[in-house]
Amino acid sequence: MNDILLMEDIRKTFGKGHAKVEALKGINLGVKAGEFVSIIGPSGSGKSTFLTIAGGLQTPTTGNIMINGKDFTHLNEKKRSRLRFEEIGFILQSSNLIPFLTVEKQFTLVDKIEKKKIETQRINELLSSLDIADLIHKFPRDLSGGERQRVAIARALFNEPSLILADEPTASLDTEHAYEVVKILAKEAHEKQKATIMVTHDPRMIEWSDKVYRIEDGELIKE
Repeated sequence: MNDILLMEDIRKTFGKGHAKVEALKGINLGVKAGEFVSIIGPSGSGKSTFLTIAGGLQTPTTGNIMINGKDFTHLNEKKRSRLRFEEIGFILQSSNLIPFLTVEKQFTLVDKIEKKKIETQRINELLSSLDIADLIHKFPRDLSGGERQRVAIARALFNEPSLILADEPTASLDTEHAYEVVKILAKEAHEKQKATIMVTHDPRMIEWSDKVYRIEDGELIKE
């Protein structure tokens, strides 16, 4: 099976001369459909740089990235944005829900931007699969932290991306809700055949991972 995400010799440097910092040092990684991969490491180890480059929000200094067999590194920004929208679902530390929109409207906004017919049935199916269908008319302020992250996961899955990137998705949650969110991510990866990468500083969250890597000083080491 081909890798959904393939990163080859990815290096990222910032600054020049004496101020030069090598944030990523020759990273190689492949993630297949249905794999749930965790990347752990302390603050400042390069985790966030790694994830923003994997998601095409930054370009590597050198190296190549393929997503679902498509070259992601050498596209212009417009084409990269399009590929990112089609192939990648992001889940961030804070759920990043729009505060003045109900749960349902968080999804219909995406359809409006795409000028697509609003897929009410798909929204209901996604929310039901994450056990939050009863929240559809609520605003983010009415939800618990765990519920907000479930909505964020549903929104990340909405476009049927092949790759899910989760950046510290449990950072703002208590332990019980944090475990719940990680178990959902693992379940969605396996059942919906999504290549999923979760970056976390919390080693307790890696229990449900298929593979675990550690980033230390910009290098990726398999645990």
